[in-house]
Amino acid sequence: MMSFAQWGNELYAGTRSYSIVGHRKQWLSIGLVFIVLSVILLIVPGLSQSIEFRGGTEFTVSHVREANQAPARTVITELKQLDGASVTSLGQSGVRIQSGTMSTSDSREVVDRLAKAYKVDADEVASTGIGPSWGRDVTVKAATSLAVFFVLVGLMLAIYFKTVTMAAAALFALCHDVLITAAIFAITRVEVSPATVIGVLTILAFSLYDTVVVFDKVRELTTDFTQQSRSTYAELVNLSVNQTMVRSINTSVVAILPIGAILFVSTVVLGGGTLRDISMALFIGTIVGTWSSIFIASPALVFMRERTKKVAEHTKLVLQRRQGISNRALRQGTVSVDPAEAGDDVAAKPLVAGHHRGRAAQPSRKPRSKR
Repeated sequence: MMSFAQWGNELYAGTRSYSIVGHRKQWLSIGLVFIVLSVILLIVPGLSQSIEFRGGTEFTVSHVREANQAPARTVITELKQLDGASVTSLGQSGVRIQSGTMSTSDSREVVDRLAKAYKVDADEVASTGIGPSWGRDVTVKAATSLAVFFVLVGLMLAIYFKTVTMAAAALFALCHDVLITAAIFAITRVEVSPATVIGVLTILAFSLYDTVVVFDKVRELTTDFTQQSRSTYAELVNLSVNQTMVRSINTSVVAILPIGAILFVSTVVLGGGTLRDISMALFIGTIVGTWSSIFIASPALVFMRERTKKVAEHTKLVLQRRQGISNRALRQGTVSVDPAEAGDDVAAKPLVAGHHRGRAAQPSRKPRSKR
């Protein structure tokens, strides 16, 4: 059975290849379907916003013997002003109740009933009112932070890669990540809090980093690509994706394992809260970001670049050369099996002999006995 290291070496050398860019239309179609479905889910049923966004009243019961939600739920059923309230355990000694906006007198009544239900002093029950205007302000700031992030990322990538096309492809992948992550929150009905926004911004940075690594390899392999007529631009990009695939998988696994552990502890043991909001956004976003850096960003880049005159003319030249080689082989009664002479679905071989041959390209050390 082939080891993971051997599989990675074969991908890097080009002896094994997956035609990801060759099926770019299929991958981009899948991505667009996910985007459309995500937009629909964000409209119906929409996101479940936390109290910080929608406004309301929050009660926190501290120093209880056991963070049991049953007493709080009993109080909710008995008081009309708590209709639709949510209950969350805060560790092992606290309970949080979030409800709609209420008057000062109603708030005092709820505090007294909660103190009695949990058998604690009224001083152990904190009441915090959040007005709708403050919630709208938080919403505007969250949206502004996302917009500023996208603008700065677009400018940075355009300057770094010296091309708008790569910046546009990366931004498309980031939009894909944001919408799908938000849609999963809409499906699961997990409340979106300011901590969730922080988590989303963090995973966008992770996804961007993964995409930049792939695009760096693309830039390396496609520099002066018109000076050769062996591989098309699409094939070189496909080779770049294959060469960085193992790195993307390793980076994602290393990130997902601790994030998954934090998500489990914060949800099952701690009962939710800020830690769960951040870790859930990170967990979902890391998976989606890895997917987009491989199957969305690079196919989108080729989809845009192949329509430019430079790439289109070079692709035509390469395909014509291959057709000429194939015709000569048929006239001579031979059949070419060189992958570089095949169609667009076959990954390009390294352009320089011996370049990127995996372990074979690594320097070997003499045994100690022969030094």
